[in-house]
Amino acid sequence: MRVAGQPVEVRIVPVSPFTVRLSVLPIREGRAVPVVGDGTLVRENWPKSGHTDVQFTPDPLAFKLMKKVGEVTIRVDKETGAVSFPTGGAPVLGMGEGGPQFDRRGHTDRMFSGSSGYNLRTFGSRVPIPWVIATAGWAMYFHQPFGRFDFTGDDGKFLPNAGAELPLDLFVVLANDPPTVMAEYARLTGLAELPALWTFGYQQSHRTLTSREEILNEAKTFREKKLPCDTLIYLGTGFCPSGWNTNNGEFTFNQKVMPDPKAMFDQLHQDHFKVVLHVAYPTGIREMSGTVRDGCDVRRRAETQPACYWQMHRPVLETGVDGWWPDEGDALNLPSRLVRNRMYWEASQTDRPYERPFALHRNGAAGMQRYGAFLWSGDVSSLWETLRNQVSIGVNCGLSGIPYWGTDIGGFVPTAELTGELYVRWFQFGAFCTLFRSHGRVWTLRLPWGWNQGVPGPPVANETPLRASESEYHNAAVEPICRKYLELRYRLMPYLYSAARECTLTGLPPMRALWLHYADDALAVARGDEYLWGRDILVAPVVEKGASSRRLYLPRGVWYDFWTAERHEGGTEIEKKVDLETLPLFVRAGAIVPMGPVKQYTGEAVDGPLEISVYPGADGGFLLYEGDGASFRYRSAEWMGIRMAWNDARRTLSLRLARASKMLPPARRNILMKAGTAAKEVVFDGRPLEVSLR
Repeated sequence: MRVAGQPVEVRIVPVSPFTVRLSVLPIREGRAVPVVGDGTLVRENWPKSGHTDVQFTPDPLAFKLMKKVGEVTIRVDKETGAVSFPTGGAPVLGMGEGGPQFDRRGHTDRMFSGSSGYNLRTFGSRVPIPWVIATAGWAMYFHQPFGRFDFTGDDGKFLPNAGAELPLDLFVVLANDPPTVMAEYARLTGLAELPALWTFGYQQSHRTLTSREEILNEAKTFREKKLPCDTLIYLGTGFCPSGWNTNNGEFTFNQKVMPDPKAMFDQLHQDHFKVVLHVAYPTGIREMSGTVRDGCDVRRRAETQPACYWQMHRPVLETGVDGWWPDEGDALNLPSRLVRNRMYWEASQTDRPYERPFALHRNGAAGMQRYGAFLWSGDVSSLWETLRNQVSIGVNCGLSGIPYWGTDIGGFVPTAELTGELYVRWFQFGAFCTLFRSHGRVWTLRLPWGWNQGVPGPPVANETPLRASESEYHNAAVEPICRKYLELRYRLMPYLYSAARECTLTGLPPMRALWLHYADDALAVARGDEYLWGRDILVAPVVEKGASSRRLYLPRGVWYDFWTAERHEGGTEIEKKVDLETLPLFVRAGAIVPMGPVKQYTGEAVDGPLEISVYPGADGGFLLYEGDGASFRYRSAEWMGIRMAWNDARRTLSLRLARASKMLPPARRNILMKAGTAAKEVVFDGRPLEVSLR
């Protein structure tokens, strides 16, 4: 056989009961040229086991994969190496961050990476991941080569970049169970690492800094106002007139605003804040290779070698920095983007082996989840259209193996549409993204109290001017609403952290497409304007200016309005009335939702019971996860899991310690259980407990 003018060998290898690897390898000097790894796969070979029937035909070159649950035919054009496949008349999802949303059908995608990927202003940066989910019952990871997609026809097409047609290496998953599909992707590219607990708290970002006093006073204002916050992030000089360093890419402190960085960071730590610094990667560098454990080659630029580049970070790390914000790097090729993700995960551990690192990336690739990488959607504009797009972009990121994601709350580039109303709606959405961070030009408006200062902030050269009306800067409604959602975020932290832990075991992201749990409901599968937060909470962000209601879809079953406890029958659309402070939230019957007391930071010790709310109407279960939130000790049984089960007929909630876990201090847990109007206070000490809630 010949493909793209070359003699080829075809290999069909079972990877698992659900996944088959299809490879078309060029033959040179009598041997098939093997696939060269790009770092995205967690391994190069898998034990050969599978239960998928495959029919192969050499002319035309095609693979028909069959199981009881369905079938799919993959065709390869022998002239061009192009791959065609049916989409099944159902939405096509996944494919990374950015690009046309929500359903990928009807569009073409060049799979460009970075800010030039697709409509930066309203869709954000592009992190292309060739993981195509056909919700009709299969998915495919295009490992190699890289290319573009065309979903404008009845069949989808993958078109390799010219001159890079071979080898062709595909992984096809045939399963009609979405959690299985996500588990298979994790089998290929790896499960996500568990970030530190503080990374899920609120993160306040800053741009132009005026003085040492401003930095420290702003932190104290959070505590004085009792507005929860865990992290303070500082931009580098270059993208703003006065940031933390002397210039972009440099690792010396700006003496005008940080004359004594260690003393300043010690003070911020004393006030229970983490410190994250922005790092701009040099422009134009296309390749980065190696690991932090390699030696330094003096003939190569330091920034192209993780071991050398990390040495530049170390003096800054020693001042007490807790995390990094690696910016730029759009020119890096695919393997290099992953090398950079990996560096910030592994290098930090060489200096602090007992701490889980944090890095907020601008670029990445398939497999970045293995390095605990967070991602944000880039320099989007402050527009209602942008906010609408971010919802579905976040959902597709989760489906693409990127569970830790968020967006600049309020939008990065201000426009005339940036008002207190837009900021509030964006803030509400941000409270239900794994990355909860405010950032943007005219940064003082990104403070929870920023819209009631009387001015948008000090005028700064090269910053985009605001054109909102003067009255917007006296909007007293914004701060109380921000407080409400900050406090809700922290109260729901036990629920979110348990969902994050589940993600590291199953591949299911905390921010979930309805398809993941309602694959047999076509209306649910097609909804990209709402999502599930964990398994049980449905989030429907308000993304229309001046909205007084929000139309949303409730999947089958019984749902409860989170705010009013009003009961709704699912399987239908409803019109939810909203005011400015209301983000529509619904909880499904059978849900068990743990909530803690309000905290000012995730590590605060607050005297108050754990509150467990049960939503009657169906049986349910939940595994509450808890660890020290900072170290890797949970990998060696230093964690606590409380497995909960609700029997709706008997109206009993049972608790037991999860297998392989143990009670962590305090050994006795005060718990307030609620189900409807019934409530009971109990103490759980690790022994099985069953409580009637009638």
